[in-house]
Amino acid sequence: MGTDLTPRAFQGLGRSCETPGGGSIVPAPPSPGIERIEARFFGDAFTPHRHDTYALGVTLDGVQRFRYRGEERHSLPGQVIALHPDELHDGGAGTEDGLRYRMLYLEPSLLLRALGDQAPLPFVRQPVLTDPSLRAALLAALTPLEEGLDEILVADVVAAVARGLARHAGRPLKPSGRLAPRQVLLARRQVLLARDHLEAHATRAVGAAELEGVTGLDRYALSRHFRALLGTSPHRFLLMRRLQRARRMIRAGESLADIAAATGFADQSHLNRHFKKAFGLTPGRWAALLGAGRQRA
Repeated sequence: MGTDLTPRAFQGLGRSCETPGGGSIVPAPPSPGIERIEARFFGDAFTPHRHDTYALGVTLDGVQRFRYRGEERHSLPGQVIALHPDELHDGGAGTEDGLRYRMLYLEPSLLLRALGDQAPLPFVRQPVLTDPSLRAALLAALTPLEEGLDEILVADVVAAVARGLARHAGRPLKPSGRLAPRQVLLARRQVLLARDHLEAHATRAVGAAELEGVTGLDRYALSRHFRALLGTSPHRFLLMRRLQRARRMIRAGESLADIAAATGFADQSHLNRHFKKAFGLTPGRWAALLGAGRQRA
């Protein structure tokens, strides 16, 4: 579909290590608040799961099939996929020819800052979009995948994505309640304080009283405002930061037992259970897709 999808635009993919089943995942260098991958699959790829981020991607080859908000959806090459935080979905190839796509996982806090003080997170009802300008904004961050993102490019991409999602949004992701504008601004500052504290202390237990001390909000108000502004709960945000660290350690080839201990999980079984709920596959399958080899028990 135009110059965005020419083979030359997606060079450097020989590093992907394909599994016997024909699937592979190529991760990009990490960037604060952003994760990027290219995935290739045949058949079903992911069981039902949910992220605490926006999942924004472009289908490159094949038909991308997934179930989302009670309906089966299909994305064709050149189309954009926009999935919202905490929305259950699965995924896989819609035909026997297989599937290739690139995906950007964007933390809502980045989008919130780009939208300005008063704007809510946008909710796009249709997860499959034909939008060349939004596609171009995503591909600016997704091509080439093997390079890191500088801060100026991240700001440009997030701002463009914010504008694109706002164009398609019919309503905010979560209502902010009947707060006055000044109260919304205060709640936003307090939620971002809680978010930053959870990010900094993700591998240990963070109590509700601790967050009350950091933000000045009682635990119930913080929970309401956190979900309204960031699309997820403080507890789930903390859990997902641990799982993101676990994915980085899997990529480095560390054992699952060591990863569980280092990321705040009770044991390997505890890690496995939460990993599959969050990403739709087990840590072992993720490692195989990354080409990390057999994990040490």
